[in-house]
Amino acid sequence: MQKILIINGPNLNLLGIREPEIYGNTSFETFFQTLTKKFPQFDLYYFQSNSEGAIIDQLHKAFEQNFDGIIINPGAYSHYSYAIRDAIKSIQIPVIEVHISNILNRESFRQQSVTAAACIGTISGFGLKSYELALYYFQNL
Repeated sequence: MQKILIINGPNLNLLGIREPEIYGNTSFETFFQTLTKKFPQFDLYYFQSNSEGAIIDQLHKAFEQNFDGIIINPGAYSHYSYAIRDAIKSIQIPVIEVHISNILNRESFRQQSVTAAACIGTISGFGLKSYELALYYFQNL
């Protein structure tokens, strides 16, 4: 069974509350329960932090714990965290970056992701389904 880690960055703990017109009305905890039922072939884990260092530490732990894949939504860190980018590049685990909204349709400062180049791919703009699409990738490896 593949071990897949989902990492969410800053403010994603407020899904379901924060800007529902952009991010929807469902909390990630509720959505995560749906994912575990829909994808029983995976051993899914979830981590969320508003702290850049905690996200980096979790990426390192994923390497130490032999995870098979990571789905990361770095939130605002996508746009400026070279430290998270370097952590992704250093762990040798396939990482897919996801975004709930289409970052190319957002403010200009959100249209560039410095972390995406360290990932094997990016999925953006499909709401919470972006996470499911990433899991389909790992399912078909």
